[in-house]
Amino acid sequence: MRKLSGYLKNYKLNLTLGPLAKLTEAVFELIVPLVMSDIIDNGIDGDGGVEYILSHGAIMVALGVLGLCCALTCQYLAAKCSQGFGTELRNDLFRHINSLSFKELDRFGTPSIVNRLSADVNQLQYMVAMLIRLVIRAPFLVIGAAVMAMTINLKLSLVFIAATPLIAVVLYFIMSRSVPRYKTVQKKLDVVSLVTRENLSGVRVVRAFAEQEYEKDRFDKAADDLTKNAVVVGRISALLNPATFVIINAAILAILWFGGGLVYEGEMTQGEVFAFVNYMTQISLALVVLAQLVVTITKALASASRVKELLETQPSVTDEGNEYVQADDNAPAVVFDNVSFGYNDGKYTLKGLSVAIPKGASVGVIGGTGSGKSTLVNLLGRFYDVSEGSVSLFGTDVRKYPLKQLRSLVAYVPQNTMLFAGTVRSNLQMGGRNADDETLWRCLETAQAAQFVREKPDGLDSEVVQGGRNFSGGQRQRLAVARALAAGPSILVLDDSSSALDFATDYAMRKAINETKGDATLFIVSQRATSIKDCDVVIVLDEGSVEGIGKHDELLKTCDVYREIYYSQTDGGTKE
Repeated sequence: MRKLSGYLKNYKLNLTLGPLAKLTEAVFELIVPLVMSDIIDNGIDGDGGVEYILSHGAIMVALGVLGLCCALTCQYLAAKCSQGFGTELRNDLFRHINSLSFKELDRFGTPSIVNRLSADVNQLQYMVAMLIRLVIRAPFLVIGAAVMAMTINLKLSLVFIAATPLIAVVLYFIMSRSVPRYKTVQKKLDVVSLVTRENLSGVRVVRAFAEQEYEKDRFDKAADDLTKNAVVVGRISALLNPATFVIINAAILAILWFGGGLVYEGEMTQGEVFAFVNYMTQISLALVVLAQLVVTITKALASASRVKELLETQPSVTDEGNEYVQADDNAPAVVFDNVSFGYNDGKYTLKGLSVAIPKGASVGVIGGTGSGKSTLVNLLGRFYDVSEGSVSLFGTDVRKYPLKQLRSLVAYVPQNTMLFAGTVRSNLQMGGRNADDETLWRCLETAQAAQFVREKPDGLDSEVVQGGRNFSGGQRQRLAVARALAAGPSILVLDDSSSALDFATDYAMRKAINETKGDATLFIVSQRATSIKDCDVVIVLDEGSVEGIGKHDELLKTCDVYREIYYSQTDGGTKE
């Protein structure tokens, strides 16, 4: 919480004036029982009469109005502070998430990150508002009411002193047992979010295989698990109000019992006993609010630890201290020098790759599923850092490049094509922010996407819904290729980005790219041998190992893995 409190530095005035306004309201509340006591003793039982009752009644109304004004002032300041805190924290958290490398994003998972960014920040935001409104008012009312009671009758105020430690024990018991469980509840919420997200994202697959019942059972299981944990926490928290009410009501009974005796003996007036009961009631209400505050803080502490964990996670890929790199025109475009890479499971996904790629060359990467093809091209843009060896672009290790410069050199079209809500133009200009319409149409022509975009009534301004769902899979892939071309990269990576295209369109797109790429180096990752057989260099992978590097004709003679892949996909069948 200490780290997160830094987001409140711009709201010091709100943090000061808000509680002060609530404190003033509490002072007015503490005066009301004294005025009421005076009305009973002097206006009703005494000689003051109706005039006395009305005049002091007007004082009570004035105290109420002033208290309302203070409460509204505090509410406004608390809302402004909490919303500002939430906005700044959410912005920083989002910015930090975007600085994390793929390794950290894989570790947390999308549903958990979304929950931390939304639900957890909302919980912290709510806590800030509650703290401003109640953190001073509630304790002050409890202490103030006890002190005021002592000024009326010290002997009877012993009831307050006896009740206070009992209530403190109850609060400690509830808080110590609920905080750890709230953390568990948040983790279970992550699981529910994961199942929901997968089900909604893959709704077509679910319905295609008629798996609605299975997915419903899967969701029910996750929801039931969340419910069970939430019920346990709810039961513990639910003890708070009844336990405090029992203590408070017992204290009120004691006040009436002993107070009645003191009135009979002449040590107290009826109005003073009434004031005592009022103060006890104020303590009761304040403790109920305090109990709610404890629950809010308990939830917020669990959320704070999750948000803090994310904020304190440092990216494994950084460019701190790196300065602009001047490319060496005489160096190869890409050099893999004994490169090996493994994820967190300790196994190498790619091992022992050494190859130099000249500028302007086209490189094909082929292999079976899980052979390390995508891993290889992910190392070019430094989405991951190599475990061993080095990857160099234009004579400089990628780890020495500023990330912005590096990723301006490499344009990457991933396997899973992602378009963003907006227009065709806005999606293409993600690749080149300053690209004009002529450039965008040229990129669309190269990617074989110009025809279907022209057929849209609004052309480049045609709407793209979330995820590009209003385009077919093949159209989305071609738009993604056009987006990468709009960046004008020195290295273009197509990671199985023609899998949804027919052979004719795939061939036409590859031919157009080769004719227009100029000095750019092209990497094509594919499981189709026909898509990469015309490349200048073909890299053949099998379970992370490099089985062959060379041209198509050479590999047919020297590489068993490539020969098997190629002939299994052509009319000749598999050849020994």
